[in-house]
Amino acid sequence: MPFSPGDLQAIWLTLRLAAATTALLLVLATPLAWWLAQTSSRWRAPIAAVVALPLVLPPTVLGFYLLVTLGPQGWGGRLTQALGLGLLPFTFGGLLLGSVIYSLPFAVQPLQNAFAAVGQRPLEVAATLRASPASAFFRVVLPLARGGIVQAAVLSFAHTVGEFGVVLMIGGSIPGQTRVVSTQIYGHVEALEYAQAHSLSLAMVLLSFAVLLLVTRLNRGSTRVFG
Repeated sequence: MPFSPGDLQAIWLTLRLAAATTALLLVLATPLAWWLAQTSSRWRAPIAAVVALPLVLPPTVLGFYLLVTLGPQGWGGRLTQALGLGLLPFTFGGLLLGSVIYSLPFAVQPLQNAFAAVGQRPLEVAATLRASPASAFFRVVLPLARGGIVQAAVLSFAHTVGEFGVVLMIGGSIPGQTRVVSTQIYGHVEALEYAQAHSLSLAMVLLSFAVLLLVTRLNRGSTRVFG
């Protein structure tokens, strides 16, 4: 069954959200993953646990606390209003923030593993060639960790596409503003529109399979590079 205009609108919003989330996560997760891979600080374990929390926390719980924090009575809501950003719940900005937090471990962990696999030897060689730490990171570490970077991007994008609990809590399901594919499917099921729900769900299944296949191949490539 062909997609309805509402389905296409939800698909476009989902892809836009996933692309923006992935871009932000790569920027934010890269230095965090590098620090986690290199540090021996006593704060490493607590911070790693906080980063991984969305893996075990029910999405509705995370979405609820985001909704309360970013609401008019929450400290986050008062801060965004003071900055002239207004309130983020039930806006695309709220969806983006929730998605970044919820997908953070899917970006950090592949990057952390890739950085750990690089090891110290390339950095030591770069230092003997008088490369600065920043230059060594961008010219040596990042190219060697490219498999982990791609994997982090793919997993972050796919995980954002499949979000439901967090986006429903923080964004609701406003057509054209916060209604993404997962909430569109839920709406179809509630309305007993099973044919439309099947079309979107099948597209999600195919996307998930493609992502898992790609990640598996990336893992094999990383093993050949670092093994």
